[in-house]
Amino acid sequence: MKKFKYLDYYIFIPYLILSIIGILMVYSASSYVAINQYNNSQYYFTRQAIFVVLGLITSMIVFLFKYKLLKNKRFLVAASGFIALLLLYLFFFGTVTKGAKGWIFILGFSFQPAEFAKIVVIWYFAYIFSKKQNQLVHNFKETVAPPLTLFGFYILLIILQPDVGGAAILLVTGTIMILASGVSTKLAAAVGTLGVVLIGGILGLVRIFGMSLPFLEEYQYDRFLAFWDPFAVSESAGLQLVNSYYALKRGGIFGVGIGESIQKTGYLPEPYTDFIMSIIGEEIGLFGVFLIVGLFGLLILRIYLVGIRAKDSFGSLICIGIATMLLIQGLVNLGGVIGLMPITGVTFPFISYGGSSTIVLTISIGLVLNVSATDKKNRQQAMERN
Repeated sequence: MKKFKYLDYYIFIPYLILSIIGILMVYSASSYVAINQYNNSQYYFTRQAIFVVLGLITSMIVFLFKYKLLKNKRFLVAASGFIALLLLYLFFFGTVTKGAKGWIFILGFSFQPAEFAKIVVIWYFAYIFSKKQNQLVHNFKETVAPPLTLFGFYILLIILQPDVGGAAILLVTGTIMILASGVSTKLAAAVGTLGVVLIGGILGLVRIFGMSLPFLEEYQYDRFLAFWDPFAVSESAGLQLVNSYYALKRGGIFGVGIGESIQKTGYLPEPYTDFIMSIIGEEIGLFGVFLIVGLFGLLILRIYLVGIRAKDSFGSLICIGIATMLLIQGLVNLGGVIGLMPITGVTFPFISYGGSSTIVLTISIGLVLNVSATDKKNRQQAMERN
């Protein structure tokens, strides 16, 4: 329990504030839908509060975990294999919900294995790359091949659900971790350039050939249409984005007041998940959005800083992976809300409703707090010895 004196409050407090804001805004954004669906305005609020409390307990358990146990190979292999089995189960036996086979239902609750795959990949990459720092420089292909096999397997199964947003977050996070693991600058630059060219090429192909492309489903093409000109398809594919614009415009700088949103009353689909930031913009205004984004940005910067300062390469890569995951997920969500990128169904960390997302995010915070505390303790002991 002495570990609590090393608790990093620059991480813990922003996480706690964001989680509390998330509970309150889920209540406001979901109350109308909850009344119509369950005749209980507090349905989603209660569940989100439970998720946050369970997440807080989970984060503290992970924080108090012995650091050496995080490097236990058997523990890691078991977790990696279990997630792979869950993803395979979804592929063969999953039930389609909201257009995807992404949820497993147990005792009235559901969870998404794809969410847990994110943290397992970060953990796995940190373990492998920290163990093989020298081989990364001198024998990159053979060192990266085994983790890339698991990585590619996860991404393939997640895309097939289909969950393009989740796969994209996992892909970018994994790539950044590889680049941060000690590879050459030339390789890092080449991978970055290839990524930009690939994204630009896909957008160009979709724009020119549209539905004639064999890999593009109709609902996916509709999202591109909504991205390019949402008002031209405002009654169909552009409905969410157009109503998101209306919400943000109506909210202005300081908002119309908590609970006073019009868009959440049946106009904007998924007001408490993917588009909760639109409701926040309507009710609390740009001030509320900037406050949340500011806290979120400080949290990410602090995690990156802990990763950069950490002397242990395993802990450093854990922090870099988690900070990158949070950053990409936040950017993808906000990009969809304001029309800077196609809508992908990605939620905003700590704010949107969701059990799997909340638990995974809090496990991530627990891991980062563990790394930070262990590094502080080791530094203090080194100073005392000197």
